[in-house]
Amino acid sequence: MNKKVYEYIEKFYNDRPAFFIKMEEYADEHDVPIMELDGIETLLQWLRFQQPEKILEVGTAIGYSALRMAHSLPDVQIVSIERDIERLDQAKQFIEQFGKNQQIITLYGDALEITEEVASYGPFDAIFIDAAKSQYGRFFELYTPLLTQNGAVYTDNVLFKGLVAEAQPEVSRNVKQLLRKIDRYNHWLMDNQDFETVILPVGDGLAISKKR
Repeated sequence: MNKKVYEYIEKFYNDRPAFFIKMEEYADEHDVPIMELDGIETLLQWLRFQQPEKILEVGTAIGYSALRMAHSLPDVQIVSIERDIERLDQAKQFIEQFGKNQQIITLYGDALEITEEVASYGPFDAIFIDAAKSQYGRFFELYTPLLTQNGAVYTDNVLFKGLVAEAQPEVSRNVKQLLRKIDRYNHWLMDNQDFETVILPVGDGLAISKKR
């Protein structure tokens, strides 16, 4: 999208609480990846349409997305998984400071290994995947059985700075491997007969998959 258009739209998002701006500044200072502003605002609007009662988040980081969701949907319960203990500790501090301890449950561990614990909190109306991009397919397959009948899955970073669309991106071998995995995930999502999926070019790319 044209940069001027993006900057024009971004001006309308300045009414978010100062606490979130503080979190954005913390993430930038400490190199913590969080959703880009247009991406998170798009996610929140889709969730407002859906009105889920319970959300599973795969990838807490510092709690930014979980808190944005909790703030926008005050009646929702969020269960969020994080394997980096330092980031999880920081997330817990932010969650406590914003007064959302009762609304957000954090679980420490690898999302590939704690499925039974997660299942005890289900079922979920929505799943938000924003963790190790190389494992997106496994996260999807592990946790979609916990979705309610009208559930939806939201996956961030599926365009990876637009690099997935480039035939010969000038990046390292490791990044090229990651791009191939993201591309395979995107194709797999679009071909999945159990879900209808759309990919939106907002933020770093947001895929929305609705159960058929």
